[in-house]
Amino acid sequence: MASDIVPIRLALTRGDVVTLWAPPWREDGEEWEAFLGDDEHVFVFDEVAGLAAYVRTATGHDLEDHPAWSAVPALSVAELTPDDAHRHDLVGVPELAAGDPDSGRVQELHETVSIVRSLADVCDLADVTAVLDGEPAFALLAEGSHAFAGRDGAKRWTALSEAIAQHWDDVVDTVDGLVTTPEVDEGALEKARAEAPAADDADDEELEAQALAAGEATDAGTRDTDEDTDEGPTGFWAEVGIDPIRIVSGDRSLVTLRCYLDDKPVFLGSDGRIDVFGSERALVRALADPEHPAVQRTDLAVAVTFPEVLEAARVGELEATVEDMNTYVLTGIGTDLAEGVLDLDPVQLDLAAELLTDVGEWAGDPEPAEALAESNSLGWLVSFVVRPDPTRMAPSPPFTQEAQAWGELVAGLEARLREH
Repeated sequence: MASDIVPIRLALTRGDVVTLWAPPWREDGEEWEAFLGDDEHVFVFDEVAGLAAYVRTATGHDLEDHPAWSAVPALSVAELTPDDAHRHDLVGVPELAAGDPDSGRVQELHETVSIVRSLADVCDLADVTAVLDGEPAFALLAEGSHAFAGRDGAKRWTALSEAIAQHWDDVVDTVDGLVTTPEVDEGALEKARAEAPAADDADDEELEAQALAAGEATDAGTRDTDEDTDEGPTGFWAEVGIDPIRIVSGDRSLVTLRCYLDDKPVFLGSDGRIDVFGSERALVRALADPEHPAVQRTDLAVAVTFPEVLEAARVGELEATVEDMNTYVLTGIGTDLAEGVLDLDPVQLDLAAELLTDVGEWAGDPEPAEALAESNSLGWLVSFVVRPDPTRMAPSPPFTQEAQAWGELVAGLEARLREH
């Protein structure tokens, strides 16, 4: 997907619909945000094929002038399908607010309220803005579950729940009145519908292959599990939403921390350098020391749950066990490519590519994402291994150019590791 335009799914009174959202971006010194629509409505579709057909043929909508729009009409139905992180159940908000304020519930509520606030800001929904500004606890959702802990936190959660029970139906009604489905070219719609089952089958095959190989399925960096696979991280780390990760490169095995905030990776580090340690114990010792430079300067300080990690380390209750799903092995891939080996471990390669692009995004370095894009030879090769397709001709060695490009990306990553 174009990096600055995101497909989203909204659960409204009429059912689930899909549309496009452009998160805030800066242009000519001003900040902008937009949805697919016009001056009066946001355009939504009951099926992704309808969205695909529209963006491939229609003109005159609000996203047409977005800097990244030129890439959108070429996207497949699969690429226009919202991932789990961008599915927002507006109708289910009262039920969420009626439960206890655990971290998962608060995070889901925060994400849904955030997209509603974006709709209100972009579309001048004054009555919705009044609801969200009328109860201060809406703003506290961004701070996570600890904002609703203790006696005072319980009062804030009760106030929020009551505000939602009283006003949320009106919010949903307003959004219902905002959305509309425009006419779509019938030929483009039929073509997109024909593409959709193939995309679904490819996704299913990919998830199944990864589940068999790794014990879990991955979806754009967010890993879900089925009944027969491991459930992934649980306990403290799952609660705080921060993961210990292991980076294996060459003969070094190093550990650090990473989380995702608004779907963007954030590492234990600063200024594009990742603070890494030779063992889990060394990492915990550093986190227990408030004077340690890795603690004092880290970008992870923006995560509202990071103080919980530091406190657990200080009182001796922190265990930084790295799950298999968070182990990134770079060793051997470059050598195999240089030798023309195509039979690479798809899970290892997928995770390694994920790490490279995550670090690049966090550090503001576009090179990894560009090199691993399918439009480039390395990205095309990686995609063939990770997402095999019998209709595609297998690339033929030598992979000299691809091996060199991979080696440069790994060298760039290693240069960012600040070992303690």
